[in-house]
Amino acid sequence: MDSSASRNGVDGSTFRLDRKDPYLRLQHVSIFVRDQDRSLRFYLDQLGFSLVGDARLQSGDRWVAVAPPDGTAVLSLVTPKPGSEEYKLIGRPTQVVFITEDVAAKFREWSKRGVRFHRVPRLKRIKYEPQPAKSAAASGAGEAMSPGEQSPIWGGTFAAFKDLDGNSFGLMSFDHVSREIEAQRRALAEKLEAERRVAQELEIAKQVQARLFPQTLPPLRTLEYAGICLQAREVGGDYYDFLELGRERLGLVIGDVAGKGIAAALLMANLQANLRSQCAIALDQPQRF
Repeated sequence: MDSSASRNGVDGSTFRLDRKDPYLRLQHVSIFVRDQDRSLRFYLDQLGFSLVGDARLQSGDRWVAVAPPDGTAVLSLVTPKPGSEEYKLIGRPTQVVFITEDVAAKFREWSKRGVRFHRVPRLKRIKYEPQPAKSAAASGAGEAMSPGEQSPIWGGTFAAFKDLDGNSFGLMSFDHVSREIEAQRRALAEKLEAERRVAQELEIAKQVQARLFPQTLPPLRTLEYAGICLQAREVGGDYYDFLELGRERLGLVIGDVAGKGIAAALLMANLQANLRSQCAIALDQPQRF
């Protein structure tokens, strides 16, 4: 994918239908467990995952799948037959790594729920910079690493935890991903606030426009009449009015501005103001009015 969010590890959208290439994504990763019901409760209750599917296949096997709250990754909880090669994989490292914006927060949350961590995150993030073609020790930069461990070129935090069967998972954060997520959150908050302000302003405009319609009915002995206007949107260009033209004459006005919304409402208000300001002409010169 060519979006910056995807390059940074942030899942921007489940579907990319703007591409000409055939649609392709990861369907699921199998996690081998001893008891599907017991494992299902762990992933739902302790990790806060969502249930993707729980069905019986034609083979008679049960298919149970869960997924973290964000993203499209799906874990399929499989109970292999005892003695099979897959059964031997239970309790092994899965090579599955989850990404979060705050490893320390997830560590505290999941630890309270009884999740076992066998690698505790460093609460203080250490950022590493790419080194030139010489050792980190020679440059004096970075942090001392254990034998066989290389200094990563990313800044972030890493932890590891196990499920009820001892299957091991990684939990990782990248500084640039956290910044991207925070930027998206700010953008979303600003968008919601802008939408809230627009909705509030439209509600005020709706109330103002409602006051432009007749609030009282000019008395007329020979006619009973009434009117109401229900706009298709909050405001619009539909207009009616009752004008008292004197000498027991009544002007019935019906108007409809082409279009809808704010622009039509402004034209409607302009029409209403002009008619009411000039209707006095009708007392003596109705044809001119």
